[in-house]
Amino acid sequence: MKHFSVRRLALCAMVAALYALLTILTASFAYGPIQFRLAEALGVLPLFLPYTSWGLIAGCLLANLFSTVTALDIVVGTAATALSCLLVVRWRKTWVAILAPVVCNGLLVGAMLSWVYLPAAQFLYGLALYGAEVAAGELAVMLALGLPLQLVLRRTGLCRSWE
Repeated sequence: MKHFSVRRLALCAMVAALYALLTILTASFAYGPIQFRLAEALGVLPLFLPYTSWGLIAGCLLANLFSTVTALDIVVGTAATALSCLLVVRWRKTWVAILAPVVCNGLLVGAMLSWVYLPAAQFLYGLALYGAEVAAGELAVMLALGLPLQLVLRRTGLCRSWE
């Protein structure tokens, strides 16, 4: 990997700030069992610039500091974003960039919500329910915003100037 320049650090900081700002400004539907995090569309950036994963992870961590669910969201939600970025960078395919956040957030955040909201005896039921709700919101955002963003970035070559 190329060295981490000031230019790359600045882009990561901008991505982190944009992710956190979008999530906090849309907090009414960005947190909780049914969530539409518009900032998740930025998850396609590592397709073009793998190092932007650090900005996405930092932005998610900052946004989760304001979570209305629990402090556990800071760890689990950020881990879901980190795993998603890792998968995108590993395979560098559009379908992975769209589906990785859906699966990672559906499983990890769904499990966390089940753990927080339901008794232990109903964990699997909660995982299925909350996981499906989170995954559905994630899929909607990735198809409505992430896929078009990816297409624009691919066609315009905008990211080439940041390589």
